[in-house]
Amino acid sequence: MSDHVYKSVEITGSSPEGVTQAIDRAIQKASTSLRNLDWFEVADIRGVIADGKVAHYQVTLKIGFRLED
Repeated sequence: MSDHVYKSVEITGSSPEGVTQAIDRAIQKASTSLRNLDWFEVADIRGVIADGKVAHYQVTLKIGFRLED
């Protein structure tokens, strides 16, 4: 086990294609401004319904990253 210290942030990704794509977008965007991303946890999934179908997915994530020494 390592002696790392982590911080977590909560972000929400969205996609009309699906839950996986919403997660991928959120992590991709977070990686442009945060370093040392190590893990994520899905906190919430919700969506928009239009014309009796799922029109958009939103996934809220906790993303953990290692603090630098």
